[in-house]
Amino acid sequence: MTAIEENDLMAKRELFKNILLFPSSNLISVIPSAVLFGLVAGYFVDTSSLETLILPTVVLMVYPSMIGFNLSELAHLQEKKLFILSLIINFILVPVVAYLLGLSFLFNSPDLFAGLAIISLLPTSNMTVAFTMLSKGNVRASIKVTVLSLILGSLLAPWYLYSLIGKYVPVDRVQMFKVIGLTVFLPLIMGLLTFRYLITRYTETGFNENIKPLLPGICAWGAIVIIFIGISTKSKAILGNPDILAAALFVLAVFYSINYALALAGCKIMRLCAEDAYTLVYSTVLRNLAISIGLASALFGSQAVFMVSLAFLFQPVAVVGFRKLSEKYSFL
Repeated sequence: MTAIEENDLMAKRELFKNILLFPSSNLISVIPSAVLFGLVAGYFVDTSSLETLILPTVVLMVYPSMIGFNLSELAHLQEKKLFILSLIINFILVPVVAYLLGLSFLFNSPDLFAGLAIISLLPTSNMTVAFTMLSKGNVRASIKVTVLSLILGSLLAPWYLYSLIGKYVPVDRVQMFKVIGLTVFLPLIMGLLTFRYLITRYTETGFNENIKPLLPGICAWGAIVIIFIGISTKSKAILGNPDILAAALFVLAVFYSINYALALAGCKIMRLCAEDAYTLVYSTVLRNLAISIGLASALFGSQAVFMVSLAFLFQPVAVVGFRKLSEKYSFL
């Protein structure tokens, strides 16, 4: 290969890398754009045939975030205060907050109630570890909390959903278990097998340097596809019900505000060091919206999908704002 051909190949690789990582590096602008594009496209074009792609897209999106997870790390939980506090917030306090908000403001919109309940029951996302790393938090503990919370949330979600909203929305528990199995445990197994193959071919150092940095980009592109499909297929219903839009926006704003308040209060009460405090905040305020929207689309109506889609707007904006404020005022 000549020097010119080699330079051309390197330029193409760099272009591919930039395109792949663009969404994950620009979530604040990309996510709202996907929502707006979905609203406009769905209003003028029938995209209902795309709904069948949501579940497989969720699987393919969650799968990259599972590559590199080391389940053996769960056997060594040194940061006990952090883990106990995260479990209390994620699986007791946040679901209670969602339930009370649903009863107070969404009692006449059971599908919106279902969407909020799903969001509250699936903590941590592929961005949890990334933001912990950016804020110089406890990355090792963040990975453990993410894996543990994802597994526990997946096991508990069917029972929690049935308890929280079973009186208001019909819940097919068998179907729910199938969806969670497909969107969590199948990608987890695929990720473990893929990682084992990659480190035998590239070594763990090669994986961390050349492959791992690309994985968030794949997840982000998957999120964009899911948001577009979820929004576009429900565009006319959304735009035709401004009262539903206002109610959903208000409830999500209150939900995330209380979520941050609970995390910060826990940090202060337990006197966590700054590294553990950042881990606690990101592992409790970042919900797994990718799996949530898959569940919402498979089990409930259009308003549940709409609620989760709106959370895609709130979550990245809120976490970036929090990080900037914490850096400026050092309140952790």
